[in-house]
Amino acid sequence: MQQDKILILDFGSQVTQLIARRVREAHVYCELHPYDMPIDEIKAFNPKGIILSGSPQSVYDDANYHADTALFELGVPVLGICYGMQFMAHHLGGAVEAGNQREFGYAQVKTIDCELTRGIFDNQPNHLDVWMSHGDKVVKLPDGFVVIGDTPSCPIAMMEHAEKQFYGIQFHPEVTHTKQGKALINRFVLEICGANPSWTMPNYIDEAVAKIRAQVGSDEVILGLSGGVDSSVAAALIHRAIGDQLTCVFVDHGLLRLNEAENVMTMFAKNLGVKVIHVDASEQFMSKLAGITDPERKRKIIGAEFIEVFDTEEKKLTNAKWLAQGTIYPDVIESAGAKNSKAHAIKSHHNVGGLPENMKLQLLEPLRDLFKDEVRELGVALGLPREMVYRHPFPGPGLGVRILGEVKREYADLLRRADDIFIQELRNTFNEKGESWYDLTSQAFAVFLPVKSVGVMGDGRTYDYVVALRAVVTSDFMTAHWAELPYSLLGKVSNRIINEIKGINRVVYDVSGKPPATIEWE
Repeated sequence: MQQDKILILDFGSQVTQLIARRVREAHVYCELHPYDMPIDEIKAFNPKGIILSGSPQSVYDDANYHADTALFELGVPVLGICYGMQFMAHHLGGAVEAGNQREFGYAQVKTIDCELTRGIFDNQPNHLDVWMSHGDKVVKLPDGFVVIGDTPSCPIAMMEHAEKQFYGIQFHPEVTHTKQGKALINRFVLEICGANPSWTMPNYIDEAVAKIRAQVGSDEVILGLSGGVDSSVAAALIHRAIGDQLTCVFVDHGLLRLNEAENVMTMFAKNLGVKVIHVDASEQFMSKLAGITDPERKRKIIGAEFIEVFDTEEKKLTNAKWLAQGTIYPDVIESAGAKNSKAHAIKSHHNVGGLPENMKLQLLEPLRDLFKDEVRELGVALGLPREMVYRHPFPGPGLGVRILGEVKREYADLLRRADDIFIQELRNTFNEKGESWYDLTSQAFAVFLPVKSVGVMGDGRTYDYVVALRAVVTSDFMTAHWAELPYSLLGKVSNRIINEIKGINRVVYDVSGKPPATIEWE
């Protein structure tokens, strides 16, 4: 890769991937590697700058979380964030101690003008509204450093070595709660490091196509097509690279949205000209899921059954060697499947954590290092229609993780109808600017709750099921806010679901953010 690169060393923070996303937003390529990346590999990577992430650890407790300090001798700018700042201070002659007052959440940092902060502020000059998450703090500066930012409880909240272009930030600029975080990262990446902003999806296509061709050669590839954004863009990219060597397998596992199979087959026949095999395996999936209530077991069963289907289809192709998937960065992150195994697992994803060890096909994951917004940009660059590219995400396990507890066909039938009503009304309801609420939300769906509640319809008592509506707004799918949908819209959706679907008599709305909740319920 000829373009400029930023290296991010990950010490195990749950939000490290957001650093990568912010750098990519600046149109600069970056890669995230474990904190213990050998110095020879760092030199070979030839970064324009290095960013050190946060961590749940303390620099003075766990020697296993220490990077090679030779990185400070490479002559490139270094930005330490939270633990990264403490690591920098600890190993360059300063001191870090446990604070007697921890900082979690909002804080205001008073700054001085310097190369990193000049002209960047909130509300008034030399003040930044930031998000803190730390117990330890730097109590003594290394030689050559000066304080460039402080809070009442953290006198050294930011530090700088101007000559070497080393910077430490105790807060997290990568999260949206730090209002000027993007500006600070842009300043470091574009101006201090001098990286050329050439990382764009149109530029990426040729490189990705060449990589796929080199990886696959003359082999045939099977892609699990769900009709969602990720698998659709993966199909378009791989098809661009190898044409008829790609066969898409669309598996109807009985847990799809309403009319999904028909819509997907029509969409791809019309827009892509890709070979698509439609496999109805709903009985196979439903029988394996019978009696299973644990969400992790459901995900793994669904993942394993997908591979069984692909293995069956592979036998029909004479040269099939690869299984392609639309795996993207957030899938890998939440499964703790990134290169750094120090991150805590939140949940497995069927296409990351649910694949059997004896799988016969090799994996081809051309989107694995891309964030959702980059995937959408790539889809547009590949010529896919907007309604396909900007469709809300749909999980690989489908309704299997939107039906809480045991999966039954009855539950799936009720849920898919409720979900369809919700999506219809989001598409057909607009704000004062003429924007649909479907486009204003990042992901919206219904969840089936396996409990019954008492209701009254007409003069009779009902005892039927409950569905929850979930809609979120997010820019990265790492953090999310619940969507503040109009009451009138929620009321209409509720009335339609209860009146049109026999078996549901109560609708609730989920107002949880991520964190502490996840976007999906399971």
